[in-house]
Amino acid sequence: MTMPDTREATTAATVRQQTDLLLAELHAEAEKTRRLLERLPEDRLSWKPHARSMSLGQLALHIAGLPLGIAMLAEPLTTEVPDVPLTEAQSRQEAIALLERSVQYAADRLSAWRDEGLRETWTLTAGGAPLMQMPRGELLRALMFNHVYHHRGQLTVYLRLLDVAVPPTFGPTADENPFG
Repeated sequence: MTMPDTREATTAATVRQQTDLLLAELHAEAEKTRRLLERLPEDRLSWKPHARSMSLGQLALHIAGLPLGIAMLAEPLTTEVPDVPLTEAQSRQEAIALLERSVQYAADRLSAWRDEGLRETWTLTAGGAPLMQMPRGELLRALMFNHVYHHRGQLTVYLRLLDVAVPPTFGPTADENPFG
C-alpha cells in the first residue's frame, strides 16, 4: 500500500484557506469603511484639504468603489491600464450604497475564482505592452485591500480636519475607544 502525496492536498487547502481569509477580511474591513462613510458631513462633500487633493466626496466614492473596481480589473487575465474617474458623492447614502454593491460584487468574484483563479497570472498592459504581472491573489491583496487601507487613512485625516469624530478602525481613536 502506498501513501498518498499530501503535499498537493495541503497546498490546495492552503490556497482555499487563503480565499476564505480574503473573503472574511473583505467583509470585516467593509464594516470599518462603512462606519467612516456614515460620518461623512453631507454639507462638506466638495471640501478639499489642498488644491491637489481629492474632495471629501471624491475620496468617499473612490474608497466605496474600490472592491468593485479592482474585482472588475482582475476579472480578465490581461487588462489595459484603466482610466479611473473621480466622481464626487452627492450624499452619504450614495457612498454607502456603492460600498454595499462593491463589496457584494468583489465577494462574488472571490468566491468564483477560488483556488485556481487566485493563482492565475494577471497582467497589466499599456498600449498592449506588459507593465506588470502577478498572481491575481497578489493583485487583490495589493489593490483591493492595501489600497483601500491607504485611502481610508486619508479619509480619517479629512474627517479629523473637519472636526468630525473618527471611529476606530485598527484600535482606539482620540474620539472613541472600542476597548474602554
